[in-house]
Amino acid sequence: MQINRLTQQIQFIIEIDQLKQVMRQTLLIDGSRRENSAEHSWHLGVMAIALAEYAPEGVDLFHAIKMLLIHDLVEIDAGDTFCYDVQGNHSKAEREAQAALRLFGLLPADQGSELRLLWDEFEAGETPTAKFAAALDRIQPLLHNQQNGGGSWRIHGIRRNQVIKRVAPVETGAPELWPFVLQLIDDCVTAGYLKETFTLNIQD
Repeated sequence: MQINRLTQQIQFIIEIDQLKQVMRQTLLIDGSRRENSAEHSWHLGVMAIALAEYAPEGVDLFHAIKMLLIHDLVEIDAGDTFCYDVQGNHSKAEREAQAALRLFGLLPADQGSELRLLWDEFEAGETPTAKFAAALDRIQPLLHNQQNGGGSWRIHGIRRNQVIKRVAPVETGAPELWPFVLQLIDDCVTAGYLKETFTLNIQD
């Protein structure tokens, strides 16, 4: 056993415990509190297993699970940026890239490189596996908001068109689930959980 290698691995394991303290805007399904990013990542990993039959051809399920479990580790340093926070999203990529450099750098070089490549693949969103992972990442908070009566949508005054734009990756990442997602959004609007798209009435 290589003591130095094990020391690095243990240090990384201890460090990522901090993800449990990073709070997201999404409320738990029971509405009792906000979820943390570690809970979110775990939920996505299990979702990948449960919804594997809807993965398009070319998706590597194990690869997707690994991607989902590590994709938000950067939030330990960068924090969670609310998806509808326009200003915060301007600096998100730079903050998260710096975090990835530090966090994955804690591991032995071969493992650190493997996780960094996984993270980069998820962020690029170009492979079938990354697209499937991104689709699940969009569906999970949608389900939370539907189940808890609007949750973070109500708090932040989110409208239908914003949600449609946010979940758009589902159409290509998990096309079999796209009709379900659209129906869910319409049901949420009907139930009053989500505001309809704002339109201007322009009169002559």
